[in-house]
Amino acid sequence: MNFSELFKLSGLLGRFSPDGKCLASCVQYRLVVRDVNTLQILQLYTCLDQIQYIEWSSDSLFILCAMYKRGIVQVWSLEQPDWHCKIDEGSAGLVASCWSPDGRHILNTTEFHLRITVWSLCTKSVSYIKYPKACQQGIAFTKDGRYMAVAERRDCKDFISIFVCSDWQLLRHFDTETQDLFGIEWAPNGCVLAVWDTCLEYKVLLYSLDGRLLSTYRAYEWSLGVKSIAWSPSSQFLAIGSYDEKVRILNHVTWKKITEFEHPATVANTKTIVYKEVEKSPSVETERLSFPPTRALASSLFSTESKYDISQVPVSLQYIKPVADRANPKMGIGMLAFSPDNCFLATKNGDFQIVSLSWHSSGDSMALLSKDNFCLCYLEREEVK
Repeated sequence: MNFSELFKLSGLLGRFSPDGKCLASCVQYRLVVRDVNTLQILQLYTCLDQIQYIEWSSDSLFILCAMYKRGIVQVWSLEQPDWHCKIDEGSAGLVASCWSPDGRHILNTTEFHLRITVWSLCTKSVSYIKYPKACQQGIAFTKDGRYMAVAERRDCKDFISIFVCSDWQLLRHFDTETQDLFGIEWAPNGCVLAVWDTCLEYKVLLYSLDGRLLSTYRAYEWSLGVKSIAWSPSSQFLAIGSYDEKVRILNHVTWKKITEFEHPATVANTKTIVYKEVEKSPSVETERLSFPPTRALASSLFSTESKYDISQVPVSLQYIKPVADRANPKMGIGMLAFSPDNCFLATKNGDFQIVSLSWHSSGDSMALLSKDNFCLCYLEREEVK
């Protein structure tokens, strides 16, 4: 594995373009775009203030830079370096900004979630969406980019508005049977919208594109409920991760539970293979020691090597009991990821320091990213006879 030289970076703002050809990074108020293969600087842009967020357009031709403190968004073009766009929300302020799926509209959310402003780069027109709800995931686009669902809060009640992304016209508007809507997510086929309630009440609602309630699922009551959900790529299964450390799978025909997975602190199943990382320092012959040590010798003295050994079951996993009297306890299924072929489901339970689960397109391997480490996991498939 080869490593490049180090580059300065501010606010962890480094993004690859969707086509994988460019790398954008920020240094204070400067935006640097490099070629991925040579790491040569292709473009250098100067913004009006320190950049707090960047995002590529879907076609990798534009990149937006959001400066939330000043309520400004600047858009830069890679094809036409002299062209640029500035969007100033003024006294309304700015708390979030993102691209639409077509890469030609920008959605800005004002302070206190008073409205969402849709800016068109082609026609320079402006559209407004009122009463957006301040929740974890209040905006969701269908995979084909045709429709957008927005969670709204009016008169102390939750609503969903569905818009056509081509002209931003309202298609459907309906209320939801939630106390405090927490998030929405489209199925990959764009036919069903999953809506889940606050963690204080276990409730998942499934709505059709025309606003009909297809089903309601509740696993239990009087305890912390849904923490995460994930659709399978085929839209046939909906995985629901809960605070009770279980994953429940619903099918797309009856919307009933077909299976349930637990996450025990001790692995006792003899068919389960558990790998344990073992670190060791390389041995150095005493005859080679000298003072002061050479640079190569000093590097080898403080370096560590690791390998993976197969542990004998039962194996007790490291488990940190969460503090029950604090908000957002670090317990339950906080992350779910289906493999592209619908064969596997990866989950993260409890306080494991994993921030990202990413499957390879083949479904045979996945990448685990933590705060300080990166790991690749390979799966061995058994042939079905």
